[in-house]
Amino acid sequence: MSADIGTQTGSDPQAGSDTRAARGSRKLGLHDRALRLLAVRMRSRRELEQRLVRAGFERDEVAAELVRLEEAGLLDDEAFADALTEQAITSRKGGRAIANALYAKGIDRSTIDRAVEGSREGEFDRAMEFAEGRARRMTGLPDAKAFQRLSSALMRRGFSPDTSRTVARKALDVEGSDEA
Repeated sequence: MSADIGTQTGSDPQAGSDTRAARGSRKLGLHDRALRLLAVRMRSRRELEQRLVRAGFERDEVAAELVRLEEAGLLDDEAFADALTEQAITSRKGGRAIANALYAKGIDRSTIDRAVEGSREGEFDRAMEFAEGRARRMTGLPDAKAFQRLSSALMRRGFSPDTSRTVARKALDVEGSDEA
């Protein structure tokens, strides 16, 4: 009876591992790979193209797949730009930071301009909200040092130099020149 163990049909331990190996080594097709990348997060056309080419797919096949995904509504640079802009606004970022992020993702200039223009509304309020939080932590610093740090922090977040200086002065309740 013990001699029959392992000799039954389908109980070969080696057969199961061969099946798993075949499944693991099978490459995803172009369409499946693109869908998996889009399932993780929205991507711009250029981002997706670069990832697929880097994965070893031919450029002409990738271009055709990108058109297919756009026609299906799964790839849309306008919607991607809107989503990225909304996320940046929520994170209290300025127009310059938004434009730089969109440019880095391969979004075209006209779409960037539209997104940045739409983000201008409320930019001063976003800057002020950020600055007020930072200003509370700078109470022990000399005015000039606090002004320099706060205006620099605002510029790093993508607000224009003029907006940054104006907001820093107001948040710190400092009047006068660019040095506080």
